Amino acid sequence: MPIIDVNDVAKQPFPGGATYQTVVGDDQGTTPIRLGLQISEPGYSTGTHSHPYMEVVTVIAGTGEAWVEGQEGVAPMHPGVTLILPANAKHGFRVTGTEQLKTYGVHASPDRIVDYFPGDDE
Repeated sequence: MPIIDVNDVAKQPFPGGATYQTVVGDDQGTTPIRLGLQISEPGYSTGTHSHPYMEVVTVIAGTGEAWVEGQEGVAPMHPGVTLILPANAKHGFRVTGTEQLKTYGVHASPDRIVDYFPGDDE
């Protein structure tokens, strides 16, 4: 079993002020899941989006707020909080603090597939 140090994984820029490191998974589908570390700068927002599979996001540093289709209002994000996002549920988050928001996300798919919904942001 490989042991991966996230510090050795290349960072990919996300538009709007975030980076993503694919820790497990690749574009060839060699694993059944994808695990990534997203580091989001203050003021960053993912925008409302969905995935055609379940996603689990755990906060390891920083603060933010999340919204999920079917849930009223926004939920606080801070270290120790885990979001369990059903397949096709519209969701998103934004950084609310002055420090980076760091999250690990597990996608129940070898590919990271995203559908965006401009105008649906909380």
